[in-house]
Amino acid sequence: MPGPRHLALLLAATMGTSAACACSAPEYRQFDFWLGDWDAYEYADRGTPIARTRVELIAAGCAIHELYEQTDGLIGDSILSFDPVRRAWQQTWVTNRGSLLSISGHLVDGAMSLEGEMHAADGRTLRQLITWTREGDAVRESSMVSKNGGQTWEPAFDVLFEKHR
Repeated sequence: MPGPRHLALLLAATMGTSAACACSAPEYRQFDFWLGDWDAYEYADRGTPIARTRVELIAAGCAIHELYEQTDGLIGDSILSFDPVRRAWQQTWVTNRGSLLSISGHLVDGAMSLEGEMHAADGRTLRQLITWTREGDAVRESSMVSKNGGQTWEPAFDVLFEKHR
């Protein structure tokens, strides 16, 4: 039985795309502004960091990995990728507290906005809209949440990422 590497090479050969340039379209670089090693702060209170976040390219530049480690013990891991068929970005986020988030969306006027469902460990499903924007050398991530399927929205969090010191 062929291994994962063999299957990936076979798939690339079958599709007529080399592994080295498969994700070279400009859309794959739209989220690169968030790459880096960051300290995260509540947007309204930038005194003490609430988390450390590392965001890096993986899979030969075809995806982004985020590792978010909050000071209260919350750990979140996500994979972000551009889907060339739907022409949209998607993120799958999981936490060490049993939550799962699956969102997708687009870069519009310099802001990356992704929306979808968050499944909480207690069984609840919530709609979540998350937007990332550049603010100078920093990145702001803000979120709105809906508990009624998108009929009404309320703020969930607002975080500023500054380069780790």
